[in-house]
Amino acid sequence: MNANLGLNLATTAERFGDHPATRLGPAVMSYAQLAEQSGRVASLLREHGVGPGDRVGLMLPNVPQFAAIYYGILQVGAAVVPMNVLLKRREVAFYLGDSEAKVVFAWHDFAEEAAAGAKEPGTTCIIVEPAGFAQLLAAHEPESSVAERAGDDTAVVLYTSGTTGTPKGAELTHDNLRRNVQVILDMWNVGPHDVVLGALPLFHAFGQSCALNTTMASGATLTLIPRFDPGHALETIQRDRVTIFEGVPTMYAAFMHHPERRRYDTSSLRMCVSGGASLPLEVLRGFEEAFGTMILEGYGLSETSPVASFNKPDRPRKAGSIGTPIDGVEMKVVDEHGGDITQGGVGEIVIRGHNVMKGYWKRPDATAQAISADGWFHTGDLARIDEDGYFFIVDRKKDLVIRGGYNVYPREIEEVLYEHPAVRECAVVGIPHPELGEEVGAAVVLKDGATATAEELRDFVKERVAAYKYPRRVWFLEQLPKGPTGKILKREIQAPVPSGAA
Repeated sequence: MNANLGLNLATTAERFGDHPATRLGPAVMSYAQLAEQSGRVASLLREHGVGPGDRVGLMLPNVPQFAAIYYGILQVGAAVVPMNVLLKRREVAFYLGDSEAKVVFAWHDFAEEAAAGAKEPGTTCIIVEPAGFAQLLAAHEPESSVAERAGDDTAVVLYTSGTTGTPKGAELTHDNLRRNVQVILDMWNVGPHDVVLGALPLFHAFGQSCALNTTMASGATLTLIPRFDPGHALETIQRDRVTIFEGVPTMYAAFMHHPERRRYDTSSLRMCVSGGASLPLEVLRGFEEAFGTMILEGYGLSETSPVASFNKPDRPRKAGSIGTPIDGVEMKVVDEHGGDITQGGVGEIVIRGHNVMKGYWKRPDATAQAISADGWFHTGDLARIDEDGYFFIVDRKKDLVIRGGYNVYPREIEEVLYEHPAVRECAVVGIPHPELGEEVGAAVVLKDGATATAEELRDFVKERVAAYKYPRRVWFLEQLPKGPTGKILKREIQAPVPSGAA
C-alpha cells in the first residue's frame, strides 16, 4: 500500500476539485488547480534529477506556492526540508548541506541569502517569484502519479530551533504525519465546511500539520496570512468567515489588546487552538471573555509530528492543562532515573506512539539520547498529572531556575505577573548569582498607556508566592524577543547590568 502523505491532496482534489483549497486576499486556488500545480512541481523536480529518498529545501512564507511545492516534493517521493525565510546564508548553507538537499525553492524576497547559502553545498536554488514561477511551471506537464512510499520512509526533515546547540533534523515519516493528521481531523471534526486561518508559519511543525496538512486532507479552505498582524488577522476572520483559528499565546494576547477588536465580526469562529508554548491563564480568560469562544490547548514538539496531547472537544476542558494524550499515544512523567512519578508529582514528560519521529537525521547518538530502547521520547518538559489524567506543564527543564538549592518554575511566577493589570507580556529567567547560583529575574512589557514600577511588580509577586520565588530583579522592555511562530525566546533575554556595577 502506498503510504505517501502526498496522496491526501490527490484524494481531496478528486472529491472536491472545485472547492477553494487556499486563499490569499482575493486570490483563490481550487483543489484541482493546486493538484495540477503540485504535479507541475513534481515534473520540474524530476528534470533536476530529484526522486524518491532525496531531500528538497522549501524556504517560503505562507503563500499558495508553499502548498504546491510541498506536495510536489512529496509527489516525487522526496522529503521536504522546511526552512525559515529569515535564515541567513550561513544558516541556509548548514540546513542544505546537512540534509544533502539537491534543490531548494526560495521566495524572491529572500533570494539573496538563499542563493548565497545554496552555493556552498552545491544545491540548485530555484527562486519563486509569482509571475516567473507560474511561467516556469507552465513549461512542465503535470505528473498525475504519486510515488510509492512506505510508512516508515521519511516525508519531512524538520530542523529543531537549536536552542541547545546546532539544529538537528527530526525525521518525520509518512505514517507519523498521516496519522497525526487523521487524529486531528477526528478530534476537531474538520471538513469542507471549515475555513482555517493559516497564520502560523507553514515551515513550522504546528502550522504544517494542524493547518496545511489537516486542511488538505479534509477539503477545508486554508486562508493565508504571510506575516501575522492582529488587525489583518481579525479582518481576515471577518471577511472569510474563518471557523478555526490556531495560534500561539502571544497571538491571543495580541488579539485581546488590539484597540479596535470590537469592530470586527468574529462570530464564525467555532474553535480556537493554542500550542507552541504554555498559555497564561489570564490570557485564556481574557480572550474567551472578549471573543466569546473557547480556546482548547494542546501540546507537542517537532519530534512528535507535532500533536501529542489535547483538550478534546468532547471532554471537559481544564484551563491551564494541555489535556490528555491523543489516540494511539502514551504519555507519562518520570524522574531523572526514568522511574514513574506518582500523581501530583513533577517530572519530565516522555512520549511513545505513532507520532514519535524516526530519529534525528544522521545523528544516531542524539537519537539514542532522546529515544529510549523501548521507544519513549524524552521531551525536556516538566509536568504533573491530576487525578483525571490531565497533564499540566510546569516548565521547560532547561528554563528551571535553581535559587539557593530551591527549584523555581518560571511559568508559576509568570502566571502571577499576568494577573497585574499593567502587565501585557512577561518572561521569568534565571540570572547568574555568585552565592545562590541563580537569582530570579523578570522581563516585563507593559500594556499601552499603563504604568508600573519594578518595585511595585516585585512586591505584587512577593505577596503571592513563597519568599524564595519572587523576582528580585524586574526590568522593562518595549517587546520580548520572539521566534517565527511568535513564541517568546527566553535564551535571548538578558538582564541589564545594574547601574554602578563594574
